[in-house]
Amino acid sequence: MDKVVVVLMVGIPAIIVIALVWVPAISTVVLSFTDWNGIGPIGDIKFIGLENFDNVVNNYPPFDPAIKHNLIWLVVFFVGPTLLGIFLAALLDKEIRGTRIYQSIFFLPVVLSLALIGFIWQLIYSRDQGLLNAVFGSQTDWFGDPDINLWAVLVAASWRHTGYIMLLYLAGLKAVDPALREAAAVDGAGEVRTFFQVIWPVMRPVNIVILVITVIESLRAFDIVWVINKGRNGLELISTLVTQNVIGEASRVGFGSALATIMIAISTVFIVIYMIQVVRERR
Repeated sequence: MDKVVVVLMVGIPAIIVIALVWVPAISTVVLSFTDWNGIGPIGDIKFIGLENFDNVVNNYPPFDPAIKHNLIWLVVFFVGPTLLGIFLAALLDKEIRGTRIYQSIFFLPVVLSLALIGFIWQLIYSRDQGLLNAVFGSQTDWFGDPDINLWAVLVAASWRHTGYIMLLYLAGLKAVDPALREAAAVDGAGEVRTFFQVIWPVMRPVNIVILVITVIESLRAFDIVWVINKGRNGLELISTLVTQNVIGEASRVGFGSALATIMIAISTVFIVIYMIQVVRERR
């Protein structure tokens, strides 16, 4: 009976993961080498080799801006939410008065979807009735101007991501052996020196997790951009290009799959780095 329970507990989740993750991922990679348009029988699919990838890189104008925007998204997430999340985690780890309330306030945006956050920030950024323009007395179209809409979206996305990073680092700080802090205090080290020379090296596994999560979040950024303008007019991202080609009017499944395969390849690099780190820690 115990074996049956174990098999069911392991087997059912494994089947679900294979069906919903691995099968679509492998199918995407296979279809990236075809010219399938999503219509007609599978037998009519024609393999065209690397033609889709060549067209993505050399003959698809939105691709370069999308790569640039994803890189900007990654850099901003590292410089902004990550550093702010570390600061908030270190501050809340001191058990200041009202710590639980502050944690709840900062973590609240994390439980909201990016699509919902997009709707919330549309109320803040609205040109005619938005809070921001009302405060500054301007008529700036924050989400409509292609010169600034990416930065406006990044502020909204960072609002959510900061709480996520804060929670991860706060959990890491709680797991640090108090004896390390006590030893540093005995040696006369101040709080800043203790954090960077004693605590920070111990939190290396958490840092690797943050690195992987930040990269993946930057690549799969989609919801908030799609809600605003479907990834057009200065908000092109790789994820929105995939959607536009796979389920858009053009219905170029093979071409869209090539874009998705590029995303998978980039993500895999950082996932492998993370797995290597995990294996090393276990050894």
